[in-house]
Amino acid sequence: MLSRDEFVSRYGGVFEHSPFVAERSYDDGFIGDELTVDRVHTALVAIFRAASPEERLGVLRAHPDLAGRLAIAGELTEDSKKEQAGAGLDRLSAAEHARFTELNTAYVEKFGFPFIIAVKGLNKDDILAAFEKRINNTRDEEFETATAQVERIALLRLEALLPTR
Repeated sequence: MLSRDEFVSRYGGVFEHSPFVAERSYDDGFIGDELTVDRVHTALVAIFRAASPEERLGVLRAHPDLAGRLAIAGELTEDSKKEQAGAGLDRLSAAEHARFTELNTAYVEKFGFPFIIAVKGLNKDDILAAFEKRINNTRDEEFETATAQVERIALLRLEALLPTR
């Protein structure tokens, strides 16, 4: 079995810049000897869902804007950099970048957290379409949608780290 420090070191970044999720999963005994995607994801999601609304909002706010200033400055986490590049967000035209910037700004002003979507398997057009649709949601709808997307991102990250069975 992994020690707490080993577990947090390995899985503390699965929820973007939010190691408390892994720490609490370990401390609450949710983590057993057999580490599989399903077991670890279930444990982490349980802690994330049990966190206070303010803590969950903090997790949402820890995510970078898509094709935003952190990407331009090269300051994304390795996971975020790979995810955004895989969707082509590192190769936007000036007009596309301007549209993402405009949507990012409007979205954060409306909801108080960045637009979050699991980009694996999507391209820039898919992401823009989702962005333009979701910006019309209510804050409660979007908080729930963003929460589900964070959980999907965590699952995809775990799939890269662990066996499925």
